[in-house]
Amino acid sequence: MNNLYAGLAEVYEAMYQTFIDYDAEFKLYSQMLEQAPGRSVLEIGCGSGHLAPRFEQAGFRYAGLDLSADMLKIARNKSPESNFWEADMRHFNLPAPVDAAIMTGRTISYLLEQGDVYDCFVSVRRNLTEKGLFCFDFIDATRFIPRIQEHVPVIHRADYQGRHFFRESFWKVNLKYGWAFDWKSTYYEETEAGPQLLGEDDSTICAFTQDDIALLLQLAGFEVLEFVDRASYAFETWVVVSRKS
Repeated sequence: MNNLYAGLAEVYEAMYQTFIDYDAEFKLYSQMLEQAPGRSVLEIGCGSGHLAPRFEQAGFRYAGLDLSADMLKIARNKSPESNFWEADMRHFNLPAPVDAAIMTGRTISYLLEQGDVYDCFVSVRRNLTEKGLFCFDFIDATRFIPRIQEHVPVIHRADYQGRHFFRESFWKVNLKYGWAFDWKSTYYEETEAGPQLLGEDDSTICAFTQDDIALLLQLAGFEVLEFVDRASYAFETWVVVSRKS
């Protein structure tokens, strides 16, 4: 697990609320879930639980799953009525199957081996009801990988509750894991005394083509219903809607 989701969990909580429009995320996925056979939904890689109260208020039976205990602690405080499980998305078993599963925030990108992606899809399918829906987003390798330039910093800034943060990122193509790239980030808080270092994170992230995702889903027992082009704060992204077949 990278440091962003462990030691930097509180920084993630602060910064990503400004990077991602969670109301828009909820609207997109809740509309997609109208095709699901029922109202129970599992969010895989739920992180600090930004979507949980939105799904609850809309009448969904929401549950979250994440590998980070630090993230889940924040999520449980935010939505104490929801169920949250600490588990690996490649290998998990729920107490009862759900009608839909979602993964937002390009969570699939942290699975670098195609075998791991396949195992994740198989686990999702096993925990879905008949005709259950599986929706998730992924970085589009076709558009994103060609535009990466080595050693060119990318700065993202965020203001949250009177505090000012910024992140300096470096992206470098790493073809060891298919359409992947190394992502090194340094996090700072702006103070009167100047920038204060909060921590560093060094990850390898995987992008995919539509064909990659479609074939892996087919092998795992899903039917692809559609791909939706979705802009994000940093990446060209697709959202795929699939159904357990």
